[in-house]
Amino acid sequence: MKYIPFYILLGIVLYACKPNHIPSEEPASKIRPNVLILLTDQWRAQATGYAGDPNVKTPYLDSLAAMSVNFTNAVSGMPVCSPFRASLLTGQRPLTHGVFMNDVQLDSNAVTMGKIFSKAGYITGYIGKWHLDGHGRLQFIPPGARRQGFDFWRGNECTHDYNKSLYYMGNNPTRKTWQGYDAFSQTDEAIRYMKAKEKSDNPFLMVVSYGTPHAPYHSAPEEYRNRFDPDKIILHENVPDSLKMKAKKDLAGYYAHISALDDMVGKVIKNLKESGQLENTILVFTSDHGDLLGSHGAYKKQQPYEESARVPMLFHIPKNLDITTGEREALMNSEDILPTILGLCNIPIPYSVEGINYRPYLEGKAQVGDATLLTCVQPFGQWNKVEHGGREYRAIKTKRYTFARDLKGPWLLFDNTSDPYQIDNLIGNAQFASLQNDLDRQLSERLRETRDEFLPGMDYIKKWGYPVDETGTVPYTH
Repeated sequence: MKYIPFYILLGIVLYACKPNHIPSEEPASKIRPNVLILLTDQWRAQATGYAGDPNVKTPYLDSLAAMSVNFTNAVSGMPVCSPFRASLLTGQRPLTHGVFMNDVQLDSNAVTMGKIFSKAGYITGYIGKWHLDGHGRLQFIPPGARRQGFDFWRGNECTHDYNKSLYYMGNNPTRKTWQGYDAFSQTDEAIRYMKAKEKSDNPFLMVVSYGTPHAPYHSAPEEYRNRFDPDKIILHENVPDSLKMKAKKDLAGYYAHISALDDMVGKVIKNLKESGQLENTILVFTSDHGDLLGSHGAYKKQQPYEESARVPMLFHIPKNLDITTGEREALMNSEDILPTILGLCNIPIPYSVEGINYRPYLEGKAQVGDATLLTCVQPFGQWNKVEHGGREYRAIKTKRYTFARDLKGPWLLFDNTSDPYQIDNLIGNAQFASLQNDLDRQLSERLRETRDEFLPGMDYIKKWGYPVDETGTVPYTH
């Protein structure tokens, strides 16, 4: 049986008993905006036109960024799929909700986004990749508790076959296949859903969870693949010579996926404008983590490097909320997304939520901390200990520095301003000893505040009762 901390149980009870009061005389449906979350998979923060990537043009995302709040230092606190998704839904850190590895189930009793918005009178819908059920990547997720409060359902646990992508519709356990490249069909389905809600008395919450630009990198439609010549790709300076040829080829495919998704962002915005819903919709664009793609001699995620941990984070906020658009330096983390959306919607934030509500910060009424945490509880999969030298770590990230400690002690220290590609590890450098000690102290304080004992990964696996193979990875089935 899974271990469930007392304070989670207390939060569930308090949430169930807490009156859903909103300080307004108007009906909630008349004053609350719709919420649309466009979630991508493995899209690193650097890979957009507005972020300055020389390899790709993202005109629709650039346009969205221009009319949004852009959290330029946003991170995925545990940069891997399921942990981020669980934090997005619960507003909790991984050691609280327990999903610190892929392919395990988020507690069906958790207080989640879908349940909170449903209780507040929203119509809820989910399209695309779920990766929170842990019962097999292609298996039917039945209506009820395992869908965590989402009613409209066009979802599947996890697949990366983007041209033969499976999903399930509503209560029907029969497998269906998205027509063509799945991001296109998923976008059309989301637009149909939102159009059907135009005259509804209730606002909607819709999550569209795309599988790309995650590998396989070369499966975007041909018209997008043809836009990118691997020989012309400009690599980050931290890609070793041994991986440069492969990285250029894979990045060409990665950018093809990104260009396709950029078109889908444009299509969504166009339809929201035409329907008159854009200025009554909070639109969040983000990703569950980044992708190293050869940087530091590695691929994919889990590690604390910028390409892995930093993610795009755009909040388009209706003008009537009177929040100024533009770049913000605050270090928004995964668990902060839910409470910020709830704050913007005037929905009470459950006691179980650990993240920060950024609305007062956005209104200029409050300051937020200048550091946040990055965590790897148990390295697994493509970064497991046995085959790939993975390691448990805890890291503190400020606007300028990244400092990481593994179980043996200080591991990494980077000045991300003077060394944006994190090539020069300053650990042990006498010139930076004072800085290292200060960041080490800050990290220890944050771990105490978050009740993180920083134990070996297997201790947490035993505590939560997860089955793992010889590499420390939770096996999954299709």
